[in-house]
Amino acid sequence: MFGQTSTTTTTTPPPPSDRGLEDLDAAAMAYAARIAGLPPERRGEARDDLVRFALPFAGRLARRYRGRGEPLEDLEQVARLGLVNAVDRYDPERGSFTAYAAITIVGEIKRHFRDRTWGVHVPRRLRDLILEVGQATAALTSELSRAPSVAELSARLETPEEEILAALESAAGYSPASLNAPVGGESSAEFGDLVGESDNALESVDDRVTVSGLLHRLPWRERRILAMRFYGNQTQAEIAARFGISQMHVSRLLSRALTWLRQAMLADAPPPWQNGAAEPDPGKTRISVKQNGDSVVVEVGGEIDRDGADQLRRAMLEAVTGQPSEVVVDLVGAGGFDAGGIAALMAGRDAAERTGVPLRLTRVQPAVRRSLTAAGLAPARD
Repeated sequence: MFGQTSTTTTTTPPPPSDRGLEDLDAAAMAYAARIAGLPPERRGEARDDLVRFALPFAGRLARRYRGRGEPLEDLEQVARLGLVNAVDRYDPERGSFTAYAAITIVGEIKRHFRDRTWGVHVPRRLRDLILEVGQATAALTSELSRAPSVAELSARLETPEEEILAALESAAGYSPASLNAPVGGESSAEFGDLVGESDNALESVDDRVTVSGLLHRLPWRERRILAMRFYGNQTQAEIAARFGISQMHVSRLLSRALTWLRQAMLADAPPPWQNGAAEPDPGKTRISVKQNGDSVVVEVGGEIDRDGADQLRRAMLEAVTGQPSEVVVDLVGAGGFDAGGIAALMAGRDAAERTGVPLRLTRVQPAVRRSLTAAGLAPARD
């Protein structure tokens, strides 16, 4: 009709007091029509209207996750952030705004729980698995009327049991308890006071340190016997066989060593060790080279360790170099050989083979014989 002007009307959402549940799809379509053809700087008012209209929807989604250790106010803020993202990215041609907004908001809330609420760092893959384990646990508990086992969770999630166990252990890192948290009740104790237990051996530390220092003052043989008896749990008969002495003699040596230790611990200064006859320290390396007619005898005593190995090697090479009719290595006083001592004997044997000089090991103690036989030296039987 002539004289009639055409006007364009816009649909604005009704105020919250005039509606029940929001018709987000209709509001979003109206928003899309309202901003059509407008430049970006003029779309702000319409965008704010749609966000305010959908705020109750975001609040309902946030309240689904309350009671999980996060304040409801924080969850609502995260949900509103997800709503703003949904409005900014909304495309009417791609379907329902309600469905898209719900997915975006819930995803933002879950990302908040995953990335911002853990008390300790847990890898993202493990955090995702923790959520799956929680959902599977709830489902299996309803089906089985009991808590599921690790094997049942593994079968449900098709995940190795080791990863299920790792997820269950890591779940405790979501909200770790503070060591300064009060225990409760009228007590002023803190949770950290309950961690650990009394060490009953703490009072004996001084005695252990003192005995350790005094042991080094004992002769080599007494130290070895004490170690074999109280640290190696060997019987007196086994110790006697190792040293080639009687069991009664081992008993006397133990008694004398323990008596001296008690006296030394109670005295201001350790008393001198009374060794009876002034016998040499069996642990000290003793090597001598003697000429016996056309043959050479290398007498070996004590412990042949790294320090004594070079001395033994030089003595054997010197004995072989003189081209005697035979080199006899007398091991009657040798108490033991470590790897360096065994290597010195093997070097002497190899030198004797190169020069064609016969070499013979004699008077070997039983324990030493076993070590030499294992090394392929095969000492002669006396």
